[in-house]
Amino acid sequence: MTVTLADVAARARVSPATVSRVLNGNYPVAASTRERVLRAVDDLDYVLNGQASALAAATSDLVGVLVNDIADPFFGIMAGAAQTEIGGPGDGSGRAGGEKLAVVCNTGGSPARELTYLTLLQRQRATAVVLTGGAVEDPEHQTAMAAKLAKLAEAGTRVVLCGRPPLPDGASVVAALAFDNQGGARRLTEHLLSLGHRRIGYVAGPLERTTTRHRLAGHREAMRAAGAAGDEDRLTVHGSYDRGSGYDATVELLRREPGITAVVAANDTVALGAAAAVRDRGLRIPEDISVAGFDDLPFSVDVVPALTTVRLPLFEAGARAGRLAMGKEDPPPGGIALIPAELMVRGSTGAPRGESFGPGYTGGPPPSWNDGRNTT
Repeated sequence: MTVTLADVAARARVSPATVSRVLNGNYPVAASTRERVLRAVDDLDYVLNGQASALAAATSDLVGVLVNDIADPFFGIMAGAAQTEIGGPGDGSGRAGGEKLAVVCNTGGSPARELTYLTLLQRQRATAVVLTGGAVEDPEHQTAMAAKLAKLAEAGTRVVLCGRPPLPDGASVVAALAFDNQGGARRLTEHLLSLGHRRIGYVAGPLERTTTRHRLAGHREAMRAAGAAGDEDRLTVHGSYDRGSGYDATVELLRREPGITAVVAANDTVALGAAAAVRDRGLRIPEDISVAGFDDLPFSVDVVPALTTVRLPLFEAGARAGRLAMGKEDPPPGGIALIPAELMVRGSTGAPRGESFGPGYTGGPPPSWNDGRNTT
């Protein structure tokens, strides 16, 4: 039975005129109403007319690149690199290529908005979609994402994940380029442990993100291997991936444990806030407290002292995702590639000092540091 515009209107609890406005994009509609209409369109598999139905298996010159925050260099670098491959000429091999229109969709980290953009791209018969950054670890959202990506794939859209792990059923995805967040985080903490640090505070990202879980897992893996675990929860504060979160979380860590000698931040932007909190407390970096980040964003080498961090090849990964989306490069074996992370040791980390444990300590290790590993 053919689904009509009236059916969509009834499902979304709006008028047929509102459905028409959303689909044609020629009249302003409240965001919540638009999302409700698009959800109904998706649920009912509604197409505008017979001609549109006949074209459903064809694709357009549109490619969508989804990012959490285009103002964040982490996403901006990947999106820009992907766009250079999407908008450039083909490679002369006869495979898919040519100029395409790359549209960057800023989700703001909203799972609902992510699905909305995918629905819009599906309706525009996008030739490819690149999803960047970590995924939300919510079973309901993962199920909805799997169903949506399956519909895109059925319509001929090439789907590439860049910087996020594959879904449990990755059949709908051409390739998943996953960063080695866990391995990179483990090597970063091993570096601090090798310097003599044992009381290490950790500023983590949002609880529901895959990136957060993997980086925190690598940190704790290194701590356990060194016999320095035990206070993981007390020495971990979660927040968003921004400077303000890094500042507030570091203030809280220093309140909980004045004896910490190092702070590991979820990313480089968070590390900027952590460093500011350390300086505002009258402490020096790295003489009193070492600070480390993750990602190796362009500013990391220019801050003072230069930031010890973990380098992710963001531009290279984004460019590869663009080539995969355009069919210019063959997918990796099994459709999954683990992108390595590289430790970048700079001036913001150093050996702990016995007199650097903050107010309340007069020298030597804090009383809770009793694992015999203090070398100062």
